[in-house]
Amino acid sequence: MAVYTKTGDRGLTSTFSGRRVSKSSKLINAIGAVDELNSFLGIVGGLNEIQENLFTINAILTGAKLKLPSDSVKKLEIEIDKIEGSIPVQKKFLIYSGTKKARELFLARAICRRAERKLVELKVKPEILMYVNRLSDFLFMKARRENFEKRVKEKFWRASAK
Repeated sequence: MAVYTKTGDRGLTSTFSGRRVSKSSKLINAIGAVDELNSFLGIVGGLNEIQENLFTINAILTGAKLKLPSDSVKKLEIEIDKIEGSIPVQKKFLIYSGTKKARELFLARAICRRAERKLVELKVKPEILMYVNRLSDFLFMKARRENFEKRVKEKFWRASAK
């Protein structure tokens, strides 16, 4: 079986439910943003459960009768709290830098925030927004912990009045 179907050649794509929608619709833009985040998390590595949850979100968006695991937001909050308790308190805006892994995590956070904006435009279920919002916080804290553990000094933004 060929990977190409030719069914999208005119700018439409199928959803999980079989409905055809424009590839430029808010729905497909949101799904694409979540997919981009999921793909980049594959580069970051080690976040399989989160990637599974992102696949579930995209399936829900396209009509699958699925739900995120009920503890998915709580799991992220527990991890965020653990990290927060183990690194210095941040009081200034960070310049996103550090180890390769930290830089990847900071980028993943930015991609996550873009996906969140697309999901807000789509007016998705609150639990999806809550999960993606918490995920961006988790990725940020994970990047900070990566730098802390590798003894990379954080760089802070200094506003310069001109």
